[in-house]
Amino acid sequence: MAVNRVPVLKRCRTLGIEPMVLGYDKKSNRKSAREGKKVSEYGLQLREKQKAKFIYGVLEKPFRNYYEKADRMKGMTGENLMVLLESRLDSVVFRAGFARTRREARQVVDHKIITVNGKVINVPSYLVKAGDVIEIKEKSRSSQRTKDIFEVTAGRLTPGWLEVDQDAFKATVKSLPTREEIDVPVDEMLIVELYSK
Repeated sequence: MAVNRVPVLKRCRTLGIEPMVLGYDKKSNRKSAREGKKVSEYGLQLREKQKAKFIYGVLEKPFRNYYEKADRMKGMTGENLMVLLESRLDSVVFRAGFARTRREARQVVDHKIITVNGKVINVPSYLVKAGDVIEIKEKSRSSQRTKDIFEVTAGRLTPGWLEVDQDAFKATVKSLPTREEIDVPVDEMLIVELYSK
């Protein structure tokens, strides 16, 4: 499995993303070396794609597959792409507050701590559907790590398409998110332009 070892804050600075999007409450005071430079149209499109890939932790080939799937779906390709990325299991685990950062959410899923509708799922790219119930396994609920995570994520806002019950360690997907409910700073239209060349 490929692992991205680029320091998170450095990558955020390069792409112009706030670390909070990934769950990090750190601030980088350094300025990006690219600031002030004129960027070509292709450069802008590429940066948006890199942003989306970095935020969701997806490599090039799976990202391309998501794009092709979004293109085959009804509606706007860009919006479909964002909904597909947001409904990945690791993203839902992060949104539900079962992990402090997106990277940790991926790890939590990998370690077989999460169940979907009662079945253990350890595939971060698993796509959840409306009505799915995501829970932390009984055995892992009392662990110190889980307590630490809930301490940090207790005040985090939950998106409207998710219903979270932290006392019961479960989240229910009420419906798939709409583009308006996804607060990720990515201009998906530029990604569509890039891929449709």
